[in-house]
Amino acid sequence: MNAASGMTAPKASTASQHLYQRRRFFNAIAITLACAAALFGLAFLGWILWTLLAKGFAGLNLALFTQDQPPPLEAGGLRNAFVGSLLMCGMGLLIGTPLGIAAGTWLAEYGHGRKLGTTVRFVNDILLSAPSIVLGLFVYAIFVMQISRGQFSGVAGAIALAFIVLPVVVRTTDEMLRLVPAQMREAALSLGVPQWKVIVQVLYRSALPGIVTGILLALARISGETAPLLFTAFGNNFFNTDVTSAMAGVPLVMNQYAASPYDNWVEIAWAGALVLTLFVLAVSLVARFILLRNKISHD
Repeated sequence: MNAASGMTAPKASTASQHLYQRRRFFNAIAITLACAAALFGLAFLGWILWTLLAKGFAGLNLALFTQDQPPPLEAGGLRNAFVGSLLMCGMGLLIGTPLGIAAGTWLAEYGHGRKLGTTVRFVNDILLSAPSIVLGLFVYAIFVMQISRGQFSGVAGAIALAFIVLPVVVRTTDEMLRLVPAQMREAALSLGVPQWKVIVQVLYRSALPGIVTGILLALARISGETAPLLFTAFGNNFFNTDVTSAMAGVPLVMNQYAASPYDNWVEIAWAGALVLTLFVLAVSLVARFILLRNKISHD
């Protein structure tokens, strides 16, 4: 019996060692492939950024921010496009943010466990993943063609961008409010504080950094959208602050100028792309700073 046990133990040990070596081998292969894929993606990202910096810096000058879109082969800038993008993105945030916060608050505080809440979350997930061109086409069919009678406008562009902002803010608000400890709600309610005051004065204060981060990320997303504006704002070669008429935007000008045969237009398109990228980078860094600061304060 002991002899049999003595013979079985080395065999079991050998089998375990073989299995361990096999797992180490496949683990090394998986790690190598993962690192190679990451380096492959980073190489293309670095190539894109280098090309953007190399070609974008050539067009960076004061005229880019003080002059409007030029005719072919003449000097000019993107002042009208910058102003148009700021107006439409600002209006899109003003439309989508309050609605998103209100909807996210209802989902977190009143819609949990209800069929309507489940349905709203499902629809919001669909809207969150919907292609932006579909949202732009929807606004074109409803607002531009039916309400505005075929008139392109900055308002229509802002509504299309608001449809992109809305699901991001809804998801962020819902998640941030649900992360607030239940003890905070119970403590406030036990003191006789009304529910709406608990939400405004307790929950919003605790979840504010996360909600602001979601709004900033939504801003970073809509600032580079082109497809929705093609069907709604349409574009304008002249300086215009009338949001009820066609309006320029930086992505629209980039789409128009990048494929043009004129060198000055192509240079302006690259400069606009660089400015837009730096803006998105700045917004993303601010959002991460807010999240990091909130995490440190909680720790």
